[in-house]
Amino acid sequence: MSDLQAAINRIGKTLGSVVVGQETLVQQLLVALLAGGHVILEGVPGTGKTLLVRVLSRLIQSDFARIQLTPDILPSDISGTNVFDLTNRTFTLKRGPVFTQVLLADEINRTPPKTQSALLEAMEEQQVTLDGTSHPLPDLFWVVATQNPLEFEGTYPLPEAQLDRFLFKLVVDYPAPAAEKQMLLNAQAGFEAKRLDISQLKPIVSANHILAARKEAKAVPVQESILDYLLALAHKTRQHPDLELGTSPRSTVQWLAASKAHAWINGQEYVTPDNVKAVAPALLRHRLVLGAEAQLDGLTTDRVIQSVLDAVAVPR
Repeated sequence: MSDLQAAINRIGKTLGSVVVGQETLVQQLLVALLAGGHVILEGVPGTGKTLLVRVLSRLIQSDFARIQLTPDILPSDISGTNVFDLTNRTFTLKRGPVFTQVLLADEINRTPPKTQSALLEAMEEQQVTLDGTSHPLPDLFWVVATQNPLEFEGTYPLPEAQLDRFLFKLVVDYPAPAAEKQMLLNAQAGFEAKRLDISQLKPIVSANHILAARKEAKAVPVQESILDYLLALAHKTRQHPDLELGTSPRSTVQWLAASKAHAWINGQEYVTPDNVKAVAPALLRHRLVLGAEAQLDGLTTDRVIQSVLDAVAVPR
C-alpha cells in the first residue's frame, strides 16, 4: 500500500472515530470521493449525515459550503447572480455556494424541481452558466446531498434524470448499541460536534492529494472478463421481471470507476468481482425502478440487486 493509500485509509479511521459505528458507510463515501461521483445520504435526522461530511471536508483540507434547501430557495441562491455596480456601471458576479470544493446540499427533496435542476449542470459539467457565460468550478467539486426518507408531505422527489447524476445512494442506519454507547462516552469526555473548528482534528491530506488519488484509482487494471461480468450484471437489471427500469449505460461506466476506486482503497493491484459486487447496492438502489407487482409484493430494490448478483456467474 502506497503512502497515499495509507493516508486515505487514515482518513477513514479518523472519520470512524468521530462518527461512530458507520465504518462501511465511511468507506463507501471515500470510494465515491475517489471515483469522482456525487452522493445522496439518506437517513433519519440525528444520524450524523451533516457531521460526516463536515469532518471529511476538514480532513481533506477543502473549501466547504452548506446549503439548507427549503421550498422557497431560488436557483440563483445556489449558483449566484450578476449584480450591477452603479459606481463602475458594470456587472460583477456574486458567486453562490456552489463555487466550492465540497458542497453539502441538505434536504434536497424539500426544494422544488427548478431549484434542484440548478445543480444538474454543476454536477454533470462542472461549470455554472450565468447570463450566457460559463464559469468553471474547482477541479475538486463534490456534491453530497441529504434527504429524510420518512417525510413525504411538502417534498419533491428527485426525477430519474437527476438521480442518475449521483454515483451512490448511501443509507445511514442507526448505529449498533455498542457504537451508540461509545458516542455517549465521547460526549461525556467533552466532544462537541458543533465545535469542530476548535477540535483536535487536523487535515490529513490536501485537495491536490485527492486529485492524485483519483488518477491512481482510475489507472487500476481491469481484465476483460471483469468488464464482461459487469456488463452481464447491467443487462440483467434491464431484463429483470421485477424491474420497470434497469441501469443506464452511464451508470455502467460509473460502476467501473467505483469498482476501481474500491480496489485502490483496499490496496489491490487489480479489480476483482468482489469489488464490483461491493459497490453494486449503493450504485444501483436509486437507479432501478420496481414494477407495480413487485411493489405490491413488498420487494425492495436492495433485494432485487442481490438477486441480480446471485443470478450472474462470477468469472474465475
